[in-house]
Amino acid sequence: MVGWTAIASPGCWMALRGIKVVELAGLAPAPFCGMILSDFGANVIRVDKPTGPHIDRSGRGKRSVVIDLKKPDGINVVKRMCSKADILIEPYRPGVMEKIGLGPADLMKENPKLIYARLTGFGQTGPYAEMAGHDINYVAISGLLSMLGRKEGKPTPPINLLADFAGGGLMCAFGISLALLERSKSGLGQVIDASMVEGAAYTGSWLYSSRDLYIWKGSRGSNWLDSGVHFYDTYETKDGKYMAVGAIEPQFYQQFITLLGLTTEEVGQLDDPDEMKKIIGKSFSAKTREEWTKVFEGKDACVTPVLSMDEAPLHPHNVARGSFIKASDGHFEPKPAPLLSRTPGTVIEGAIAPKVGQHTCEVLNELGYTKQEIDALLCNNVAEQLKEKANL
Repeated sequence: MVGWTAIASPGCWMALRGIKVVELAGLAPAPFCGMILSDFGANVIRVDKPTGPHIDRSGRGKRSVVIDLKKPDGINVVKRMCSKADILIEPYRPGVMEKIGLGPADLMKENPKLIYARLTGFGQTGPYAEMAGHDINYVAISGLLSMLGRKEGKPTPPINLLADFAGGGLMCAFGISLALLERSKSGLGQVIDASMVEGAAYTGSWLYSSRDLYIWKGSRGSNWLDSGVHFYDTYETKDGKYMAVGAIEPQFYQQFITLLGLTTEEVGQLDDPDEMKKIIGKSFSAKTREEWTKVFEGKDACVTPVLSMDEAPLHPHNVARGSFIKASDGHFEPKPAPLLSRTPGTVIEGAIAPKVGQHTCEVLNELGYTKQEIDALLCNNVAEQLKEKANL
């Protein structure tokens, strides 16, 4: 039987080893979803477009083919890929896949075990379903953006972490995992409607259900967990860097104040957070971040340095756990999480993302295309194979 060639595991049995994934190239959330599956052992083939821009930065462990989905023969190639796949990840607006003959009804008729993951901003239905948007728009509609920002300031988006990656890619990977588990019982695939609005909102479930608690009594930026109090905030140090304080519980707060060199009487009462922040800020400004790190290290005061992305991989705790891996270009990336005791996600140090079209001929051969058929697809610009430059 014609199938895909498995990518060898680097020394251990991985949770998703043997699972075959077709990922239609997109931005941010869909590539992240595919990378999660790849990190835990799945064989992921990314279908790239003939024209760029190609700015995916979540491609490690994947293979890349270039297929023109505007041509019937290109559609047939993807159909053949999906007929042998376990999972399809597609990031297009509702109706696009149906128009080109790659909708769930088309693909799951031939492969009823296929898990068809549809990852969009607003979901497959509703008034906004076909409207363009980005992370900031999805977080806005989720209700969460209204809570993010400093006091007397406008709502501030948390870069594009909340909708694209947490509510989008990660939640979609979770849905795929659930569908894989259910398929092991029913033998059938299903369609996953992963909306970034709903994924972000679901990530914020506790924020919705905790609104009656005493920690949420003020407007944005005036509450316990949104920089509204002196014991949950960041403070600048003598060298222009920052320390993060999260001393919520009384015993941790007392340790924090004591190690800072203050007393509770000096700091003041809980009804004047701005004045208390000034007092604490003055203390932090007397020493460098490194000096304060040594003061609080190993103490139950809930105080840590704010590290840059260059510094975090080199922090002793992260080094001890191997929390980061080094990419081929020398920069660090987070290792797969969470850590499984028997079948952990694994990335070979120095692993690189595929170049666009790097594996086109290889994958077509695995799908059963003859050399003549592959040459015809390349000649007719249905498929493209990366041409390696010779080193002269």
